[in-house]
Amino acid sequence: MKAAVFYAAKEPLRVEEVPTPEPGPGEVLVKVAACGLCHTDLHYTDHGVPTFKKPPLILGHEVSGTIAGLGKGVSGWSEGDRVLLPAVYGCGRCAMCRTGRENVCENMVMFGNNVDGGYAEYLLAPAKDVLALPDEIPLVEGAIIADATTTPYHAVVNRGKVRPGDTVAVFGCGGIGLNVVQVAAAVGANVIAVDIVDEKLGWAKELGAQTTINSANVERVDKEIRKLTGGGADIGFECIGNPMAQGQTFNSLRTGGRFVVVGFASKPMQLNTGKVMYREMEIIGSLGCRAVDYPRVIELARQGKIKVKELVTARFALDDINEGLDALRAGAGIRSVVVP
Repeated sequence: MKAAVFYAAKEPLRVEEVPTPEPGPGEVLVKVAACGLCHTDLHYTDHGVPTFKKPPLILGHEVSGTIAGLGKGVSGWSEGDRVLLPAVYGCGRCAMCRTGRENVCENMVMFGNNVDGGYAEYLLAPAKDVLALPDEIPLVEGAIIADATTTPYHAVVNRGKVRPGDTVAVFGCGGIGLNVVQVAAAVGANVIAVDIVDEKLGWAKELGAQTTINSANVERVDKEIRKLTGGGADIGFECIGNPMAQGQTFNSLRTGGRFVVVGFASKPMQLNTGKVMYREMEIIGSLGCRAVDYPRVIELARQGKIKVKELVTARFALDDINEGLDALRAGAGIRSVVVP
């Protein structure tokens, strides 16, 4: 089969022929329909963040496709079934899994990190973790549900605990941030979207933001939000992974507000812990999505309550994957997918 293989940081992925994997006991072989291009992959290719499986490795963790083969003992699936793969899956045995927090499993496995991922024509997945993708959801665009939609759902619903009527500030309107906007709007929040690109703020409006702020055009975006809200937002989501934006998000909140860290940052932010104590502020981390929530997000997409197809603004052939990564680096579009 053809695959885009990662060998080392600062090098382009190499598109080459590799053996097609054979499903073992409890596994399914998935023919990849699409795999989303994600900034997580740029951590490996551009910044030298190590992968758990040493290269050579096939990256890609937002996968949709069809069942192409069944391993021994697999039941409930047939060849040709439309499926979605979660970006990560848990062991089911550790304390986190046993308490319903599989997304922070102590033995977590991530496609394109611990095992080969979806920048290929085929990949293997545990049958227990595969999810059915309804006919109402387009197979190619549905790939982004694996991470770009489910990660924001978990951040908004489970970690941010957003309720109808809450005022929410979302910093960063990339693929993750825009989905935070639309999920927060879907649950009834008043959303303020912040970015430095007017085009992205336009998308945020289309996805449910009541107010948008181009932070490049105001002296202090945190002061602007406190002024607009009469004291600050109830919940703030930082979706970039920028220490300065993290500080701005925190400072945009009212007394007793909740700051949800969604974007990965390699450098620390400055934090006034006296303010955290004196004003009873909450700081919450959010990673991925729990297994139990994937069917809920798929159903929201099936009903059209959240948009999926509209967020995929570019497709790239596997041979052109490095062009796709360049587009990701440039911040082009909302979300791009690779179609093998």
